[in-house]
Amino acid sequence: MVTDQQVRRLRMLVNGEKNKEVSAAKAGMTAKTARKYLRSGKLPSEHEKTRSWRTRECPFERDWDEVKGYLELNPGLEAKTIFQELQRKYPGRYEDGQLRSLQRQIKTWRATEGPAKEVFFTQVHKPGELGEFDFTHMSEIGVTINNHPFDHLVGHFVLTYSNWEYGDLCYSESYESLSECLQMSLWELGGVPRKIRTDRLSAAVHKECNPEVFTARYGELLKHYGTCGDKTQPGRANENGDVEQRHHRFKRAVKQALMLRGSKDFESIYEYRQFLKKLFMQLNSGRKDRLREELEILKALPLSKMDACSRLDMRVGPGSTINVKKNVYSVNSRLKGEAINVRVYATHIEVWYAQKKADSFPRIRGEGKHKINYRHIIEWLVRKPGAFENYRYREDLYPSSNFRMAYDQLRRYMPRTANKEYLKILYLAFKETEIKVDAAIQTLLGNGKAITSRSVEMAIGNMDDAIRMPEVGVEAVDLKEYDVLLRDYAEEVVSNA
Repeated sequence: MVTDQQVRRLRMLVNGEKNKEVSAAKAGMTAKTARKYLRSGKLPSEHEKTRSWRTRECPFERDWDEVKGYLELNPGLEAKTIFQELQRKYPGRYEDGQLRSLQRQIKTWRATEGPAKEVFFTQVHKPGELGEFDFTHMSEIGVTINNHPFDHLVGHFVLTYSNWEYGDLCYSESYESLSECLQMSLWELGGVPRKIRTDRLSAAVHKECNPEVFTARYGELLKHYGTCGDKTQPGRANENGDVEQRHHRFKRAVKQALMLRGSKDFESIYEYRQFLKKLFMQLNSGRKDRLREELEILKALPLSKMDACSRLDMRVGPGSTINVKKNVYSVNSRLKGEAINVRVYATHIEVWYAQKKADSFPRIRGEGKHKINYRHIIEWLVRKPGAFENYRYREDLYPSSNFRMAYDQLRRYMPRTANKEYLKILYLAFKETEIKVDAAIQTLLGNGKAITSRSVEMAIGNMDDAIRMPEVGVEAVDLKEYDVLLRDYAEEVVSNA
């Protein structure tokens, strides 16, 4: 078959050779073929005609109207699903090898007669105009803290013009996490874009039936920073496309950085956060020129950050507990029945009473859980040992596995007084230190000795005696000796002069 390149070579040779036969031979074709292309003045590709007929009969011709009916009713149906339906309805009519033919025919129908496809319109981004925020789950990365799986998210902020990005760890898509991560990003950036877009986060955006677009707290946050809010349409993640794309590339960068590091395990959450902060700095290092354009236009930051917390007014229940965000926490029994203010942050909870912070403890992740601190209730529980047996949150009153083993031994050998003895041990941990009591229980268990409140107290006493430091006596210094040294030194200086 003659190619376009051969004909072009023929045209170059025809004027330089003796005759057309020589030119045709050098171009790699017969003289007759050469005359044909020289007369037509066209290339071989220009002679080709598009075939408009089938070379073989369509195997689905008799059932094609039925196939189109399926596609018109539900355009999302896959060809394989329709093919299996045809095989079921008409046994023996279609072989498995004909699936590819149906797939090609349906593909052609969709491109020529099917419904119109959604079109994505490329947007022009202006400096300082828009920033996008979203959460991304990091479980696929496989990070561990002290060899324990670390399930977390990253609150991710991106400027759409320069692609400058920043983020921080969080554990839920709550308002507290949104507020803390967004504010941290803005202060790291050093300015505020004119508009901030999120997807339909429940922490920021009301449902469609609500007349107000944004929640009250998120609206206050936007107002504090002097910016406008924006949201995507339902099911339109592409409208937040910049931050969605950065999620993918950021995770890929994390994976690569962890490979270079040689380990996915970190000693602490703080070390992991520093790792991410350094990575964001590296990713932003190549965006300085476009970022400089944005910084000239960005709005100034307010004088201070806004409190990234929810404030709840409530009264402490009769069990010295409070219910915060569908989780139960204990507070000091002195606050029982008192009206308190609870400040809920992304990672911790603060209890305020009479305008003073009374307590602070880590926030529970998830819902329907509880965290009871024995120090809050032990002073009264030790007076009511009978309440321990069926206490709803009893499992929280074993500070460590050694305490649980001590209770199990008491139940085995002293079933009638086990609860009372264990609460005395727990009270001892409250008065002394939990570490001392834990070590004492471990020593008694290791030596095979009986566990009682008395034996634990004696073991702590023996430990104190063993580590008691010897007294060291230091005699008082006679300052007159320094006067003698100074006088001798002065006489020596005078004599040398």
